[in-house]
Amino acid sequence: MTAVDQGAQGAERTLGQLVASATAEMSALVHDEIALAKAEIRQDVRRVGIGSTAFVIAGVLALFSVPVLSFAAAYGIHNLGLGLAWSFLIVGVAFLVIAALAALLAVAKFKKVKPPEKTIASVKETAAVVATVKPHPRSVSDKAVGVARSTS
Repeated sequence: MTAVDQGAQGAERTLGQLVASATAEMSALVHDEIALAKAEIRQDVRRVGIGSTAFVIAGVLALFSVPVLSFAAAYGIHNLGLGLAWSFLIVGVAFLVIAALAALLAVAKFKKVKPPEKTIASVKETAAVVATVKPHPRSVSDKAVGVARSTS
């Protein structure tokens, strides 16, 4: 509905009121977009935290496996037979297997992290709507043109 149509109905709004209304609506839209982005990102932060923790656990367990495997080799030479060395070796390999499982868990959690799809779609929709908005054509009278030229 144009300002002329609104004027015919007795509810004419001034240009300032229209600008204020449009500004308020755009502000509310931006706030809503930010709130949606925060909600989506909050979910992904938790997944990143779990994945990061799993990677730290994998790194610590892999680091623990180095001295254990070293002790296994040293005790293997000292030991009478293979019993103690094999046991240390098995413990070291078990640490590596646990570290590999933790790394796989971390990779699985990181793969579930997605961009804020709802926010992106909403922003694209908003941009499409705003792109279709055209300024209202105004008739320029000779007096307005003369005034505009004399003040320039």
